[in-house]
Amino acid sequence: MAAPVDLELKKAFTELQAKVIDTQQKVKLADIQIEQLNRTKKHAHLTDTEIMTLIDETNMYEGVGRMFILQSKEVIHNQLLEKQKIAEEKIKELEFLIAGRASSSYLSAEKILPGAECEGS
Repeated sequence: MAAPVDLELKKAFTELQAKVIDTQQKVKLADIQIEQLNRTKKHAHLTDTEIMTLIDETNMYEGVGRMFILQSKEVIHNQLLEKQKIAEEKIKELEFLIAGRASSSYLSAEKILPGAECEGS
């Protein structure tokens, strides 16, 4: 009688381990993406800060692929602000997904093994 229960628990535990490993990999990937987005946001902010020190009539070249396009300071400023805004939105979205994955993994662990405490968290 104990053997079928042990097999069920072993199977459930194996499934749970696979889910945990998958979730950990996805969280690591999301963390890497968040770091990259933070660097992009910081770079855009620093560039914008430097551009704002120039006079308003200054024209600048924007790099597009292999060429450069002459743009006004205002156009470049707006593009940099938009870049910062997009990066911030993506960061929030990734952080929300990470929080959702962590809680859903915990809830699925509780569903499979009620009352079991997860180690390493």
